[in-house]
Amino acid sequence: MSSPEPQINPSDERLSGKVVLASMVGVWLCYFLLITLRGVIVGLDFQDELLGRRALVCVFGVAVTGLLWLLLRLVENRSLGIKIAVALIAAMPAAILVAQFNRYVFESIEAKVEQQMGKERGISLRRDDSGNLLIDLPRQGIDDEVENAEAAMPQSVVIAPAPTSIDQWRMTFDLAVGRYFLLLAWAALFLALLAGAQARAAERRGERFRTAAKAAELRSLRYQVNPHFLFNTLNSLSALVLTGKPDRAEQMIQTISRFYRHSLADDSTGDVSLEDEIDLQEHYLEIESVRFPERLKVKVDLPSELAGYKVPGMILQPLVENSVKYGVSASSKPVTISIIAREEYGRLVLRVSDDGPGAHSGKGGFGIGLANVRDRIEARFGNSATIVSGPSLTGYETELRLPMVKNG
Repeated sequence: MSSPEPQINPSDERLSGKVVLASMVGVWLCYFLLITLRGVIVGLDFQDELLGRRALVCVFGVAVTGLLWLLLRLVENRSLGIKIAVALIAAMPAAILVAQFNRYVFESIEAKVEQQMGKERGISLRRDDSGNLLIDLPRQGIDDEVENAEAAMPQSVVIAPAPTSIDQWRMTFDLAVGRYFLLLAWAALFLALLAGAQARAAERRGERFRTAAKAAELRSLRYQVNPHFLFNTLNSLSALVLTGKPDRAEQMIQTISRFYRHSLADDSTGDVSLEDEIDLQEHYLEIESVRFPERLKVKVDLPSELAGYKVPGMILQPLVENSVKYGVSASSKPVTISIIAREEYGRLVLRVSDDGPGAHSGKGGFGIGLANVRDRIEARFGNSATIVSGPSLTGYETELRLPMVKNG
């Protein structure tokens, strides 16, 4: 069964709502603390009332920042230039909205501040119905002929005319400039967090594709083994039939059936336990023993502590098959095929050897079977695995050195 194609989830490239909300609250909380600290340092009056109103403005600022976030989400998969342009443009109306709300919230406290200023200076400040700022000054007595006359009504002088609509917008814009850069600071933070999330998503996506590509390569290499093995076994079966040995042919068919039932039960790209892998090779050698009942001898040495370690499925098959083809089949004497597992210096060492003629791969190169094994361990383990093959003192030997994998 082929492995599924890696799925791309668009949500992987987006920041979670919790992260976005935390960034908004964090920026406005910093603003709240800095403005409050500034008020304490310069000694502003009415700190208790200012704190409440300031907190209300910050809550409103978080809500407006949320609207800005919704706009940025529309272009979060576009180029960085477009995202920056949207942030620069959308932050201005958002800043004006916050500035207007700020003026509305603090408007009622301005009169108290003006009265406090007048009290500290011993003067009376007030605003008339038109919004002009007035100062009340005492008049001199206007009737010198009247003794003990009551003091005349104070004279009101305009010291600051009521702001016009243009003045109102200027003050709002002045407040908006500060909020604009605050919103841009949040937008920069958001884009940085978003870029990080997209980079991590791209890395995960790339890893999924690399894993899928490696699985496809391992599948392809694994499938190369089966036709090659089937070709050889069918030739052997044909030879038994042609030489009038139907009982042994039937025995081989049954053994082949058990072999394929075992080999096809495993994932073609997954690892199997070393015990299962060697058991599978014993099935194969049982098949070949029908062809060579007198010549084929088998020796297996698998320490119990190594039985559970993982190796690529059927990784030993081409090696054992070569020993049969070039060792047993090419010899008129009995040939022993050995499969030995050892742990050496933290590596799993697997040796497949035979005491046959010793000419497995032609003139010094890797044959198809050995090349398949080399490519498979390279695809599975990279540079962490090696294969060495060549004549030995008694015949021919191939050695694999693999990482110790407990859970494949």
